[in-house]
Amino acid sequence: MEYRKSKTGEQLSILGYGCMRFTTKAGSIDIDKTEKELLKAYEKGVNYFDTAYVYPGSEAALGEILERNHIRDKVNIATKLPQYLIGNRAALDKYFNEELKRLRTDHVDYYLMHHMTAMNQWDKLLKVGIIEWIQEKKAAGQIRNIGFSYHGNTEDFIGILDAYDWDFCQIQYNYMDEHTQAGRKGLEHAAAKGVPVVIMEPLRGGKLVNLLPEKAKEQIRSYEKGYTPAELGLRWLWNQPEVTVVLSGMNSLEMVEENCRIAADAKAGAFDEKDFALIEEVKRIISESELVGCTGCRYCMPCPKGIDIPALFRSYNMTALESKSAARFEYAQTVGLRKEPAFATQCIGCGKCEQHCPQSIPIREKIKEADKVVRPLPYRVGINVVRKFMLRG
Repeated sequence: MEYRKSKTGEQLSILGYGCMRFTTKAGSIDIDKTEKELLKAYEKGVNYFDTAYVYPGSEAALGEILERNHIRDKVNIATKLPQYLIGNRAALDKYFNEELKRLRTDHVDYYLMHHMTAMNQWDKLLKVGIIEWIQEKKAAGQIRNIGFSYHGNTEDFIGILDAYDWDFCQIQYNYMDEHTQAGRKGLEHAAAKGVPVVIMEPLRGGKLVNLLPEKAKEQIRSYEKGYTPAELGLRWLWNQPEVTVVLSGMNSLEMVEENCRIAADAKAGAFDEKDFALIEEVKRIISESELVGCTGCRYCMPCPKGIDIPALFRSYNMTALESKSAARFEYAQTVGLRKEPAFATQCIGCGKCEQHCPQSIPIREKIKEADKVVRPLPYRVGINVVRKFMLRG
């Protein structure tokens, strides 16, 4: 297993265990199967295990397994505060103490503000005294490292990152999300500040493995280095020195074995021209199924009315590449929950975006088409309700 350093110099396994997708049986986590998989990962050198308050049964299962096998103090537990449920100072202790009880521990090694999407959420936490609370928990040894997980645009990611002296952060990032959400710009900004970055959704929930077009799978199968689709995606991430830990939601021994095999020799800077060429070819094949030929270059931005055109087109393309439900959910969380609305219905038809588009996309026409698909009426209503709840204060 390869390791990279935390902010304090601690050695973290480059492969982290994402505990959101434990196998379930009869409606609850299959503890026996999960235990075998976790222990195999531990034996192979994985020392970072990521869970969250809202992952059903996950914290309790992880705590039980670590305690029963007497390895709690030999690994790092990462879990998350449901910041969207916090309305006052008392709630901070309520949720944190409940998590400690579930995890059967007296401290959390890596604690995150969960699912940050906009600067407004950090402002709300400031009002309830989050900085003083963090300082108290750190002084007591109950929290060793503090960070946040993020889904939103690059600008707000950088804003939150710069707003506090974070020990680490967590972002969605993979070769198809290179320039969306926090993106490469956010990754590099974190690295420049010396903030380690944990990666979630490295294979887009398996979609860069199971849902690749057959032509892309064939390109990978015929590659001289014998990479699997998962290996290609993971090695692309670990090739970047700015990446500290990559989380994988492993739920089979075969998956654990494969990912640990790759993590045993994956090094930064190991990619060569042929590897990068393969990535670009796979991306090109994927893009053939897209509905809009948007490359995410952002030359169309900023829109005078605040519309995030690349994010909208990305979600629209997802409806063809993955599923409408997945695309709509991503659009809802990455665009719908920003402090300032960024929807296509705000378009005034000025045409500035089209003047700068290298692909000559008829943007004014296409954003209306895309908005109807990714934000149908039920989603519009749902987004408005959630906005009032999560962005209040």
